[in-house]
Amino acid sequence: MKLGLFGGTFDPPHIGHVILAAECCHQLALDEVDWILTPRPPHKPERDITPVKIREKMLHLIVDANPQFDLSRVDIDRPPPHYAADTVEIFRENHPGDDLIYLIGEDSLRDLPSWERPQELIERVDGLGVYARPGVDPDLVEIEDQIAGLSEKLIKIAGPLIQISSSEIRSRIREGKPYRYFIPPLVYSLIEEKHLYKK
Repeated sequence: MKLGLFGGTFDPPHIGHVILAAECCHQLALDEVDWILTPRPPHKPERDITPVKIREKMLHLIVDANPQFDLSRVDIDRPPPHYAADTVEIFRENHPGDDLIYLIGEDSLRDLPSWERPQELIERVDGLGVYARPGVDPDLVEIEDQIAGLSEKLIKIAGPLIQISSSEIRSRIREGKPYRYFIPPLVYSLIEEKHLYKK
């Protein structure tokens, strides 16, 4: 199989995430996109994060509606810290022989040298699917100077440039601004029902 690994905090998941996952699935001919929910990202230790059970429920509302999406518990069921290099290693052990394509945005590609053991991550995946982000132009020569073999694994993904972020959605909810059409309808209903992100 050819699997796309799509990690994130997803607090909350929004239509940009869904479009990215669907476009990657189509353009890379993936059999499945595994959404990997990170309980507490190591690079955001100070931020208040919605409990993982609620974020897991929001993601289920998305992945359960698409047979090519699946929600992985690889990071949920193991103790922190959750580094991508370790996550991919676990996938490699559990899916021997499968092609693993790690999916990120251009902003994450730009920051990749600052990740924990990025060289190991690149060596453990069969491809790095990179989705364009508005206003982001990573210096690939500089990044490859720090992560050998990056360009050989790089796969660019074209698609609509949607300038939506989870942080913007949280801000809009706190400030009472409209946000309904930034997220899938069932996720919107859950946020309203649970009064999430009000504070």
